[in-house]
Amino acid sequence: MYHLGKYKETDKMSDLICENYPMLLVMSRFGIALGFGEQTIGEVCRNNGVDTNTFLTVVNMLISDGKPDKSALAVSVQSLISYLRKSHVYFLDFRLPAIRRSLQEAIVFDRNDVELAIMRYYDEYVDEVRKHMQYEEDVVFPYVSALLDGVHRDYRIETFRKQHDQIDAKLSELKDIIIKYVPARSSNELNSVLYDIFTCASDLESHNKVEDDLFIPVITALELKHRNQ
Repeated sequence: MYHLGKYKETDKMSDLICENYPMLLVMSRFGIALGFGEQTIGEVCRNNGVDTNTFLTVVNMLISDGKPDKSALAVSVQSLISYLRKSHVYFLDFRLPAIRRSLQEAIVFDRNDVELAIMRYYDEYVDEVRKHMQYEEDVVFPYVSALLDGVHRDYRIETFRKQHDQIDAKLSELKDIIIKYVPARSSNELNSVLYDIFTCASDLESHNKVEDDLFIPVITALELKHRNQ
């Protein structure tokens, strides 16, 4: 039976995944592997050293496509950073390279420079994503870790918000170009890679949502707490 309302720690993890298969990606980014049997969400999280409230906050926010309530400010910042870092590894080391390989295999390189331009456009997009995520790794996460240790630095998370453009915009343009102009060796191959690009864009949008609607508000509250001490 389809689940109604928010998931709780007493719900089975298998029900969550079967009813919302995109949460497989969320689960893996929290470092949780399959094979948990009939265990509840709370049991699986505790057995894997994952903060249950943080996991449920991310899951319920993405499933409902809404913003988390005030209780979300009680999430584990360290657990959230770990989730975001694993997301970066997934996109940069696995998902985006896999799409590039599939795209290269699907298109026919015999029509002027259109196909080469497509690959160059894709590589430029990946470079933008890499720079964006590297900024988080080099600047944002160390700043937050220092803040948790009580060390104040000349930086504010609002700076990250201002620089945090939607990095899926260029990918949307790529989809449009492929649909309109790219010939394929096989329509099945090109349709398959195009589907992967659509799902990747959706996944990146969810990633940005976690940062914009959860991570940044939580760090903003942490900054305010330190300023008032």
